[in-house]
Amino acid sequence: MPADRKPALLQGSLDMLILQSLKKGARHGYAIARSLREVSRDFLQIEEGSLYPALHRMEQRGWITSHWGTSETNRRAKYYELSPAGRSQLKTEAEAWRQMSTAIDRVMGFQT
Repeated sequence: MPADRKPALLQGSLDMLILQSLKKGARHGYAIARSLREVSRDFLQIEEGSLYPALHRMEQRGWITSHWGTSETNRRAKYYELSPAGRSQLKTEAEAWRQMSTAIDRVMGFQT
């Protein structure tokens, strides 16, 4: 893979990453994407075209709630926060991820 091209997120991991980001408190969409980019040391670059449909879908499922507020730059922004159902979903997805990554590590010989 060329050095300037990042691999795509694994299918189904975006929701888990967004939920994890919201575990620290309410954030607007740009702050969620920025947080994931910073924590991953610029490895994860979440595009708006992926982020906002995911937020909408998670809100419909009851995993997050939203409200309007004012951003750090004094602009109106929609803030998202984790609901109790979202906390439960995050636990479920994190455990499934742990099991999957352990199995892949074994197959690849990274873990015995």
